[in-house]
Amino acid sequence: MSIQSDCHLHSNHSGDSDTPMEDMIRQGIALGLHTMCFTEHNDFGFPETDDLPKDTFLLNVDSYLYELLALREKYADQIKLLFGLELGLQPEVFRENAVLARSYEFDFIIASSHLLHGQDPYYPSFFAGKTDESVYRDYFQSELDNIRKFSNFDVYGHLDYIVRYGASKDADYSYDKYKDILDAILTTLLEKEKGLELNTGGIKYGMRDFHPTMDVLKRYRELGGEIITVGSDAHDPAHIAEHFDRACEVLHACGFRYYTIFEKRVPEYKKLSI
Repeated sequence: MSIQSDCHLHSNHSGDSDTPMEDMIRQGIALGLHTMCFTEHNDFGFPETDDLPKDTFLLNVDSYLYELLALREKYADQIKLLFGLELGLQPEVFRENAVLARSYEFDFIIASSHLLHGQDPYYPSFFAGKTDESVYRDYFQSELDNIRKFSNFDVYGHLDYIVRYGASKDADYSYDKYKDILDAILTTLLEKEKGLELNTGGIKYGMRDFHPTMDVLKRYRELGGEIITVGSDAHDPAHIAEHFDRACEVLHACGFRYYTIFEKRVPEYKKLSI
């Protein structure tokens, strides 16, 4: 496996995982990873539902960091463990996000959009009476607005996350169909010297491609993009580093020769090899 760093991982410190952090680490070691970056969820203002109690996605950073530091020491001779955060962006909570991002010495911050207009697209009712195209465009516009207004992050995560939940998923989705807004997003990321994540997690949701699709990754590279992190978005050991061999092939095909990890918010480039 040529990509030996998984930079998008969750444990039971995230509201949607019940896996002990140590179980994740042991599996990462068994897979031969050199680096694991935990990026536990924090989404201010996440809506309460019948199956998601209030504050499900508010992270207890102190508890998370305490355990991570203990396990970092325990496994210091076997793997590098990094302190990351996945920060859910919404216009209404930019101030809260800014305070959190600067309150701890994170190694890495992924900015993500899990909500659209304060609602969770995970539920089919979100799409009721709307076309997939209209929702996808609205979502991409919200990402662009987020990127323009918020800067304390390193990469944007699972850029086309919304496509997981559309009625047609990615059957009628392509870069060409949305290139006007996608190019605006990529250009803004480059202007702000931010990177992009290749997230392999889309496959387990029934998608044909990663987040984002190969054509979006290729376009990012054509525009001069070089900062590209790779993450499985695993919430349990079974999905750690999943599809990383294919990810390496995709990155090579898109013109990348390196992937990126962040430590103390500084990018480090790792050579890809096939």
